[in-house]
Amino acid sequence: MIRIKEAVIVEGKYDKIKLSNFIDGLIITTEGFGIFKNKEKQVLIRRLAQTRGILILTDSDGAGFVIRNFLKGSVPKEKIKHAYIPDILGKEKRKDKPSKEGKLGVEGISEEILSKAIAASGAECTLTEGTKKTPGDITKADLFEYGLSGGSNAAKYRAMLKEYLNLPMNMTANSMLDLLNCMMTKEEFTEICEKLYGGENNA
Repeated sequence: MIRIKEAVIVEGKYDKIKLSNFIDGLIITTEGFGIFKNKEKQVLIRRLAQTRGILILTDSDGAGFVIRNFLKGSVPKEKIKHAYIPDILGKEKRKDKPSKEGKLGVEGISEEILSKAIAASGAECTLTEGTKKTPGDITKADLFEYGLSGGSNAAKYRAMLKEYLNLPMNMTANSMLDLLNCMMTKEEFTEICEKLYGGENNA
């Protein structure tokens, strides 16, 4: 596994699935051109850029560069690293026909080539043993303790935290937990919760 400090930005879910096979890190999808209208995800990406930096890994076709350029225009350049895949003609196995330009996207590129592209980007990478991702310090029990899961007001308290952190409102509790562990320490999480909820058990 390759552990990456930066949040990796890809186009679609199949790209994310491909990278998840060998990357230990946070992977965010743009849902293709959906990023242009998704203000919440734009805010999320900008926040991730500020806290840990982002690594853009889009397809090598025209659409991929349109998305890459959009992100370049919305995030400070010093917070972005770029990984580029080579132009390789072909068709992904799940598709009936090649893409419009006939090039393989991220999901169709080998792990070896993707790893080289990531290494060449300058992203902060380290190799880890095995394929199991290392859990963060913030746990589901912590979410329960502050009323963020399991209680009658859980949705309300999650909404308060998402608003405070500028996170997408449609994010599930599990997705939020993964993101919190990438964004902050347990101590920082506790401090924020005590500020928002007064340190009470709201479950």
